[in-house]
Amino acid sequence: MVAYRRQWLIIVSGFFEPLLYLLSMRAGLGSLVGNVSVGGKSVPYDAFVAPALMASSAMNGAIFDSTGNVMHRLKYARIYDAALATPMGPADVAVGEISWALIRGQLYAVSFLGVMAALGLVDTWWSLLALPACALIGLTFASIGFVATTYMRGWADLEIVTTATMPLFLFSATFFPISSYGSWAWVVQLSPLYHGVALVRAANSGIWTASVLGHIAVLVVLSAVALVIAARRIDSLLRK
Repeated sequence: MVAYRRQWLIIVSGFFEPLLYLLSMRAGLGSLVGNVSVGGKSVPYDAFVAPALMASSAMNGAIFDSTGNVMHRLKYARIYDAALATPMGPADVAVGEISWALIRGQLYAVSFLGVMAALGLVDTWWSLLALPACALIGLTFASIGFVATTYMRGWADLEIVTTATMPLFLFSATFFPISSYGSWAWVVQLSPLYHGVALVRAANSGIWTASVLGHIAVLVVLSAVALVIAARRIDSLLRK
């Protein structure tokens, strides 16, 4: 947090892409699409897309902090080597980095919820539960990103992150209901972001179904497995 005080532009940069998408949907495409059904409730298209973009914003903050920044500290600045000279262990390093990436993702989520409220896209107090949903999204992607970084060889490998996140962003029922994918719907359900989008969308609409428990379970299992792998990988790399 001290280090980022003078680099605040890096923090907010990942917030603007989903925000600009939301504004474009509200200004143009939304009037052409009309209303979309969410859990049997008809909502304007921008109100349908906004929760998904909020989830995407949380993903962006978590994944980009846990990849590029971690790689710099791990392979080039060697900050973690110095950390091991203290009572800290490799697992502490992993938990600390993932926690900060989660916090960054949550900053995006809080800001995005404020924008949604200002645009009149929040009409229930249930929407506040979108914040813990985004925290779970941030934890999942921060953990996965950290694990992926431990396998990267250099800066060029960061292109893989963009290559992976862009399809997740576009094809996680972000802009279309999952029913629109027809027989390919099962592929969409393999996306971790899809489960996060479903959670945030349920919170924003105030419509809860039993499927919410399934979405939570998927994200919890993914984050738990990734956390275990992350701790083992960083322990192996730092003790060589």
